[in-house]
Amino acid sequence: MDTLEHTSPRFADALRSLTLTASPETRPSPGRPVWRWTLLAAALASAALTALAAGNSLSWREAPPTAPEAMAGLPVAMAMPAPGPVRQEITGSGYVVAPNETTVFSRTEGRIIAVPVQTGDRVAAGQVLITLADAAAGFGLEQAQAGRTAAELALAAREIELKQAEAALARQTALAASQAVARAQVDEARSRRDLAANAVLMARQAVDEAALAVRIAAERVADLTIRAPIAGTVTRLNAHVGDTVLARAEGVRAGDSLATITDTTRMVIDADVAETGIAGLRPGLRGEATLDGYPDQPFKVEILRIAPVISAEKGTVSLRMSLTGPPAGIRPAMAARLRIFTGTEGAGE
Repeated sequence: MDTLEHTSPRFADALRSLTLTASPETRPSPGRPVWRWTLLAAALASAALTALAAGNSLSWREAPPTAPEAMAGLPVAMAMPAPGPVRQEITGSGYVVAPNETTVFSRTEGRIIAVPVQTGDRVAAGQVLITLADAAAGFGLEQAQAGRTAAELALAAREIELKQAEAALARQTALAASQAVARAQVDEARSRRDLAANAVLMARQAVDEAALAVRIAAERVADLTIRAPIAGTVTRLNAHVGDTVLARAEGVRAGDSLATITDTTRMVIDADVAETGIAGLRPGLRGEATLDGYPDQPFKVEILRIAPVISAEKGTVSLRMSLTGPPAGIRPAMAARLRIFTGTEGAGE
C-alpha cells in the first residue's frame, strides 16, 4: 500500500486520531456491539477530511511576492533609473524697478487752478498735468511786449533819421564839388550821418533786448502750465486745486514734487544674491523669477549687469535683470524671487 507523507504535524495528528484501531483506553468491552464504533469512526473521519481539505486550500495558497521580491526579478535599469545631470542655480530676491521715472516740480510760484489728471492715468509726453495762476506773470508778459513795441518804434525813428542824415550829406557833398559851400559843412553833415547810423544800431540792440524780455516773460507764463516730461503713468500726484506751490529752487526735496511719472512699459528687477556665487555669474545668464503677487506665473529673466561692488553690510552683490513675459499686472516695487541657472553637473562628478 502506497503511503502519503506530509510534513504538517497537524495533518499527521488528525490522521492518527481517525485510525480504526482503538487504543486500549477506548477499545470497547466485549459486551458492547462493535458496529456502532465503526459507524461513529467513519463519520468523524469524513468530517475531519473535509475540514482539512478546506484548511489546506487556504493555508497552501501561494502568497503574492513582496515589492523587493518583485523588483528582484527586474533588470537593474528598470528597477532603479539612473540619475541625470543636476542643474546648478543661484537664488536671490529683489524688487521690480522702473528705470525711466521722473518727478515733476513747478518752476514758478503760483496757485493751482486745474488738475486734469488722476493717479493711474496714462499720459503722453507734453500732456497738461497741472495749471497754475499767477497775475504777476501775466503782467510781466504784457509789460515785456509793450517794451518790445516801444523799442521797435524807436528803431524805426532812428532809421528815418539816418536816411535824412545820409541825404543831407549827399547834398553837401554835391555843393562842395561846385564850391557852393565850404568843406567844413560837408564834414559836419558826415558827422550827423555817422551819429544817426550809430543810433540805429543802438535801437536795434534795444529791440533785441525787448524781444528777449518777452521770451523770458512768456516762458514764465508757460511754466504756469505743468506738462508731462515723458510718456508714462501717473504713479504719484500731490496737487489739489487751490493749493499754492513754490518754485523748484525753494523746494528741492522729492517729497515736495507735484507728481511722479513712470514708464511702466519698460521694467527690470534689481536683485541681491549672495557674494559666494559671484564666480558663476556673468551678464547674459538666464533664469526664472516669480512675483510674490503672482506666485503661480513664473517668467524668464536675464542678467543685464552686475554691480561693481559688494555690499559689506549684507554680503550680497546686486544684479539688474531684464524681463521676458512678466504677468500683465506687474507694478514697480513688487517683491520678486529668482533663480539664475549657472550650468549643469553630472551625477557622478
